Amino acid sequence: MASHIIRHSRRFLGSRALLRRYSTADPFILPLSREATEQIADKETPLPPRIHRENETVSALRARLVYQSRKRGMLEGDLILSTFAAEQLPLMSEAELMEYDRLLDEPDWDIYYWAIEKKPPPERWANTELLKKLRVHARNEGKVVRMMPGLHQDKGV
Repeated sequence: MASHIIRHSRRFLGSRALLRRYSTADPFILPLSREATEQIADKETPLPPRIHRENETVSALRARLVYQSRKRGMLEGDLILSTFAAEQLPLMSEAELMEYDRLLDEPDWDIYYWAIEKKPPPERWANTELLKKLRVHARNEGKVVRMMPGLHQDKGV
């Protein structure tokens, strides 16, 4: 019995040394911390297959994009994308709307990091006018107080 206790206490002491060694690392990394952005800097998430929506009108496309911009699943992204959509979607051509639709297929955190310029975008988005406009919007240089716009703020959207 005593040898059993000694064997387990050695194992316990060894695990305490491991705990001391790793206890300085935070197990709950904040999304915008240096550690989080370094971990995801080189990783690219594969995109899901596109859903082809045949016969979707431009007004239906615009309405869908307004909804998808505000229901992303993370408040930060919802706020940036929904206010961007409220300002920009009425001005966009059908080709620009289709490009924005492709952007919304990207993972939420990636779009957010690209918009606030904490992570470099992949080549497919690096030099697009859409991302440039989104970054200007996210910078909010005019210090506009932004709130989530209503779904039916404008009947044209």
